[in-house]
Amino acid sequence: MFSFLLSFIASTLLTLLVIKEARLHGPALDADFDGVQKVHVHTVARIGGLPIFVAVALSSCISIWRVPIMGNWLLALLGCSAVAFAGGIAEDYTGKVSAARRLVLTMAAALMGYFLLDARIDRIDWAYFSAWPLPYMWLTLPLTILAVAGIANAVNIIDGFNGLASVVTICMLLSLGYVALQVNDMFVLVAALMVAGATAGFLVWNYPVGLIFLGDGGAYFIGFMLGELALLLVMRNPQVSTWYAALLLIYPAFETLFSAYRRLFVRGKSPTMPDGIHLHSLIFRRIVQWAVGRKEARALMRRNSLTSPYLWLFSLMAVVPATIFWRHTWLLMIFCLLFITSYIWIYVRIVRFKAPRWMIRHKKH
Repeated sequence: MFSFLLSFIASTLLTLLVIKEARLHGPALDADFDGVQKVHVHTVARIGGLPIFVAVALSSCISIWRVPIMGNWLLALLGCSAVAFAGGIAEDYTGKVSAARRLVLTMAAALMGYFLLDARIDRIDWAYFSAWPLPYMWLTLPLTILAVAGIANAVNIIDGFNGLASVVTICMLLSLGYVALQVNDMFVLVAALMVAGATAGFLVWNYPVGLIFLGDGGAYFIGFMLGELALLLVMRNPQVSTWYAALLLIYPAFETLFSAYRRLFVRGKSPTMPDGIHLHSLIFRRIVQWAVGRKEARALMRRNSLTSPYLWLFSLMAVVPATIFWRHTWLLMIFCLLFITSYIWIYVRIVRFKAPRWMIRHKKH
């Protein structure tokens, strides 16, 4: 818990400092109000990842001082994550780093983790069957890189509203910490708590009013750490089912896969082209109906903040059973199927303007 509190306090203070000195970060101010995924009406710094990264780095140094045996692990993890963070923060400041280049840097970070941390997918568990070992590097290396980089990119995709990606990833990181405690994996426990604490410190200023945004740097950093720690926990501890990680991360992962399918096969466009019809965007436009006018500042901000709780609860449909049944492969597989079915059902209902009545909230007069 010390790691969480230390990281939380550092991140809270550092984020406030960035907000107060926003004028020093002119290139990193988000003043684009007309993009397909933009739902804010005032200029906001989009470098929330900077104080998060610095807070985790400071917490890591203190943790190494307190427990030197974890030094090599924490330094290697921080070094790998810095590569993924670099591409995102450069984009936040310049707006000139393409999605492909950011993805390549995240893949390079995963490659470093493969060799420096031995973070690799070397087995897949199956219900009532022996685990499938993956002994060949030509198979485990690309699979590992795609998985870790995919999760980092997925967190960036769900970062659409104040507090959405932050709360979702905090819940996932706390779940990782809990399971790590059950199997006595202190490295994953400490690292997960540090990242969760730093993200919570940022959340203080991001939700509900959005004084600062996570940005690509923050999303890629948190997403990379989440994917890397989930991989390390599962592969270092055979008693943890590989389907625990699959269910834990299924919301951002399936959102990404479904979006790519929708863009490529349904709309006939590039899967990397941004659009405004993610599940969270549809909930904002068709479920949350408080606003009188779409561009009226106070109404828009209220709709923004009231959209995220829908997705928090939805993501808990995966996080909670994953945390409870972390060693029971067959139950985890069933919950994965239930989540995917629920996602598709809700998405189709909203698209057809037949959203479940229990989801709809109207403006109070």
